[in-house]
Amino acid sequence: MSEQPKQTLIRWFEEVWNKGRRQAIDEMLPPDCVIHDGATSMKGPEEFKKFFDLMRSAFSEIQVTPEETISVVCLRWSVKMRHTGDGLGMPATGRNLATTGISVVRFTGGRFAEAWQNWDMMGVMQQIQQAEPAKLSMSAP
Repeated sequence: MSEQPKQTLIRWFEEVWNKGRRQAIDEMLPPDCVIHDGATSMKGPEEFKKFFDLMRSAFSEIQVTPEETISVVCLRWSVKMRHTGDGLGMPATGRNLATTGISVVRFTGGRFAEAWQNWDMMGVMQQIQQAEPAKLSMSAP
């Protein structure tokens, strides 16, 4: 991978988040760019600015630190499954569940050397709890 995409990504976090330069969004995001953030998708700079404004109104002194840029393979995936066991400490519901995630893998010698994975476990838990409305109650007994 060339150094230019890596430098652009580092610049994005420095300019947009660390410096709070809203105008940098227009500089780096083309109108047809789509950014997926959890269950939300934003198309183009104008939609992303709404997210930026929301985050800046909730959090101050934002400091993103680039840890390292590495050459990796990234896979966005989806999964369907049935909740049939008690392995999460909740009784099986038999409910069909679905979620999405991303796996980022660094390879050495054709084998996994390191991997990072993010997936929507909270969404899975919410789907399980929907099958048991009594567990959603926040009121005292």
